[in-house]
This record gives sequence, C-alpha cells and structure tokens, in this order.
Amino acid sequence: MTTHKKKKRVNYRGSNSCGGGHKKKRRGGGSRGGRGNAGTGKRADVNWPSVSGLDYFGKFGFKKKNADVIKAVTLAYLDEKWDVLVAKSLAQDKQGVIHINLHDLGVQKLLGTGIVHRKLVITADAASAGAVEKVKSAGGSVIVKEKEEVKEKKEKEGKAPEKKEKAAESASERSPLKK
Repeated sequence: MTTHKKKKRVNYRGSNSCGGGHKKKRRGGGSRGGRGNAGTGKRADVNWPSVSGLDYFGKFGFKKKNADVIKAVTLAYLDEKWDVLVAKSLAQDKQGVIHINLHDLGVQKLLGTGIVHRKLVITADAASAGAVEKVKSAGGSVIVKEKEEVKEKKEKEGKAPEKKEKAAESASERSPLKK
C-alpha cells in the first residue's frame, strides 16, 4: 500500500472561500463598514457626522521639512524656577544676581510673559523687546548674541540694492520705449 506525501504549500485550489470562512465573508466593503468615507455622515441627508470635530474632512496644509524650530522660554518660568536651575548648576547665583545662559538650557529665545522679582543677567541668542525692558526695570540685563550669519546677511543686503539699481539703469538704457 502506498502512502501519499503531504504538500508543503496549500494552494486552496477547488476551495470556494480560500480559507476565509464562508464564501460571502471576504467579498467587498461590507465586512469593514463600507469603503472610503462610508459611515462618516458626509452626505447631505444626515444632520450630524459621526466624525465631526476630528479634522477628518478637508485639507490641512503641510509641514515644512527644513523649518527652523525656535525654542523659547518666558520670564515667568525663569522667575519661578531660578532656584531649581541654580541647584542643577544650570544657573549661577553671584551676590544676589542670577546669571542664566539660555544656550545651556537648550533655548534660543527669551519671551516677556511674566513679572521679574529679582535681578537677572540672561544670555540668549534672541530676546523680545518686552523681555529686555522688564529685566532692565528689575535691575538686571539681557545679553543678546548676534550670530555671524545674521551679520553677513545684513552686509549682503546692503550691497544687493546697488546691483539692482545698476541692472535697472542698464535695462532702461536698452529699452526701445525710451526714445
């Protein structure tokens, strides 16, 4: 008597459902509540969509891939947490004046929200005008570091208008309408 080997792969040939249960089960969109926007109430004959308020419909812009994200901190935060920053050696207390370098905190900009109750000397890459004014009125100071790139851009902008003016003059000389 001969024995038959079992196949390693099952092809489901001759099977109605191919292993999916009853033959009607995996047929269309009915097993998932419809296709696309079905069930959301998007049609006009329904008063309240089931996904209202979820930003489901419409277009919502894009995120710039190379956007410069500026981290900022407020004066209220620094005034409230200065003792914690000193304890963690992220700030120094020198004769009642708190010295804070925002670069050490991973922050680029100082914002003016809040009230300052003590003298602060803050070093930052950028600061709002209100923040500088509030710190100075409390007897402190804000040191803003200007980046070299910003200085170079300003210098280039100073030279650029001259080139544009020369280009405009030469274009007007070549214009046939001038005569």
